[in-house]
Amino acid sequence: MAWRELLLVSCLSAAVLLCMLREGTSASVGTRQVAGQEAQEGVEQKIFMQESDASNFLKKRSKRSPKSQEEVNAENRQKLWVDELRKEYHEEQRNEYENFVEEQNDEQEERSREAIEQWREWHYDGLYPPYLYNRHII
Repeated sequence: MAWRELLLVSCLSAAVLLCMLREGTSASVGTRQVAGQEAQEGVEQKIFMQESDASNFLKKRSKRSPKSQEEVNAENRQKLWVDELRKEYHEEQRNEYENFVEEQNDEQEERSREAIEQWREWHYDGLYPPYLYNRHII
């Protein structure tokens, strides 16, 4: 019987504790929601401009009107910068490829030189110069 009373008391205390915790978190969530709404309004003010400013921005230049000299200069600077980056990239790629080809050619020359040396050592008959036309048939 004592263990039932102990179980009942512990369940009741747990229920009371959960109710108290739920009320505490709901109060804190409420303040967070208000703070979140205020922060969101501040962000919206930074992102969105006033209607009058937006209409002036769109009226600034229509599609068919000529560009101002500042816009032309800015576009030209950007194009030149992109062209320079592209030129540097292609130059770097070309240098890497040239180095690769040079290494491949060096390795091929080394292999062929070694093969020729081995062939000459194998076929050397003691005469100088050690070529085939110097061979004497005995």
